[in-house]
Amino acid sequence: MQTEGEPPLLGDESDGSRAVSVHRIPLLDEEAADIRPDDELMLPFSVKATCASKCHHYETIAGGWHFNAGEEGVEAGRPGHPWIYVDAPTGTQIPLSHRDWEGVYQPADLGLTAWEFVKTFGRHLPGGGVAEMTGADDPDKVMRLMVSGGLEANCLACHDADAAHDQAEYHIQIARENFRWAAAAASGFTAVSGSAEKMPDTFDYLMPDGLNDPKLIPPTVEYDLTAFDSKNRVFFDIVRKPPDERCYFCHSFKHITGDGLGEWASEEDVHLSAGLQCVDCHRNGLDHAMVRGYKGESSTNPLAAASSCEGCHLGEESDGFRTAGRLGAPVPTHRGLPAVHFEKLTCTACHSGPRPQARTLRVKTSMAHGLGTHNVNKSDDAPPAIQSPTFAADWNGRIAPHHLVWPSFWGTMEGEEIRPAPVEAVRRIVGALAKQAEDAGEKPRNRMPVEFLTAALKAMAEDEAPAGAPVYLAGGQIYRLDEDGRLTRDSHEAAQPYRWPLAHNVRPAAQSLGARGCEECHSPGAEFFFGRVAIDSPVEERELTEAAMIDLEGLDEQQVRILALSFWFRPWFKVVTLLSAGIIAMVLLLYGLKALAWIINAIAHQAGIDETE
Repeated sequence: MQTEGEPPLLGDESDGSRAVSVHRIPLLDEEAADIRPDDELMLPFSVKATCASKCHHYETIAGGWHFNAGEEGVEAGRPGHPWIYVDAPTGTQIPLSHRDWEGVYQPADLGLTAWEFVKTFGRHLPGGGVAEMTGADDPDKVMRLMVSGGLEANCLACHDADAAHDQAEYHIQIARENFRWAAAAASGFTAVSGSAEKMPDTFDYLMPDGLNDPKLIPPTVEYDLTAFDSKNRVFFDIVRKPPDERCYFCHSFKHITGDGLGEWASEEDVHLSAGLQCVDCHRNGLDHAMVRGYKGESSTNPLAAASSCEGCHLGEESDGFRTAGRLGAPVPTHRGLPAVHFEKLTCTACHSGPRPQARTLRVKTSMAHGLGTHNVNKSDDAPPAIQSPTFAADWNGRIAPHHLVWPSFWGTMEGEEIRPAPVEAVRRIVGALAKQAEDAGEKPRNRMPVEFLTAALKAMAEDEAPAGAPVYLAGGQIYRLDEDGRLTRDSHEAAQPYRWPLAHNVRPAAQSLGARGCEECHSPGAEFFFGRVAIDSPVEERELTEAAMIDLEGLDEQQVRILALSFWFRPWFKVVTLLSAGIIAMVLLLYGLKALAWIINAIAHQAGIDETE
């Protein structure tokens, strides 16, 4: 981190020019030594050393939102997309995060070390933070870390505009434990072969020729030598504003509509159609404190308040500057819309994601399903099962569209506290039982008959496990054995779904919810309130069950239905009101005319008396 009084590096401050600096720079390895095309041993360049040698404070950048999830003292903010650990044979589907979001678990709760976390989710990690592992993070992997290296914060993942940059190749290198080589492999001028995973603990990447087995291929990097100029520098097509395609690799999602239409039939976010880029709203400075863009965001970034929906379109005070219309945003009038909607709903409730459905759709996301990587499972049913759009109360109590996942996992219970069981123990006990049952034809693949569930809980109880009664959570239920060894099922807070807001794609005003009339939401069968949310559970007895959307919205169903019925009769109310108003107006006119006649007669009578006198 840049300390107070320390002079900024070359690239830390702009001189005011809007032109992008040309990054024709020497490559440095992990030890900050120059890499030259005539080196006898070619080493992978280090993004950290190369970018931070003279230009940027790496520690400042690496403290940004994309890297700091595992740091203490970082405000978690609004719940976001979790990592979802899936182990289909044991019926495990559990949301994880290093951030303190309600409803998620820390990777350490499952016994996942930093090494195992990176191996599982490194495909969509930008490096840095927990991925930049040290021996202190995982003492059992000290020797392996010396072989593989750690994952440095990868500046190129966002800022490299070279069309040859390949984040899918980054994933391949993570799978091979070539962490030290991953960033270089993704760039457009290197090729990496070999696998650190297959190297012995004694392997030294600086002396790779000491292997006894000729079949073992050590990690090796080859450079396109034409990329080096006469001064041994390499050109990086670095841009200040990352192109949207870089964001998409980690932040794509696909709703499974079941209509056979592909991506070509979907609509682009209205902001992108208008010419904006992702980073026009999601901005950051050198500290990479990325604006997430929600109302009430607490951030060191001064543009946080101005970058929410309300900030751009309705106006938020930011350092005394009124922000309505920022970036050309239209200022809506919402003519005729009762103010209560702004108290109870987010902007995204009407403008974001697919319109409400009779039943939620399954959705696949990059972080959950590995979209964009090689050999990804393209099946619509690929786990984890995420439901969307689910309209539910957000962290501030306002109704918003969400993605939703039902957790299912094995754990132990003491009192009302539930802790997930370590992954290793679940695989050893439940995984072994599952394989035996499947081989014997007693258990369908990835489904759990209650008989198997009972046997697995008994096996966990007999094993030397942490204190507490073994339990299994799935589909909003908790399964456990009673004193007689019989399976019981109850509702439990820990089994409730985890949800995170759906902000995109944003629809224009003409396609917003309610543009066709109030009845879109306020009718007896409106999907917004009465749509069904599928409950995902591996347990066979819970198959194909559903929950009501309104239960997640925290509203009184009877009141909502009564209000909806009122809209059926509203046209008649208007007719009756108009007729009543007309009758009252006629009565008032009649009596007004009578009053006027009385006044005229009174004046005439008075005038007649005066003439007589």
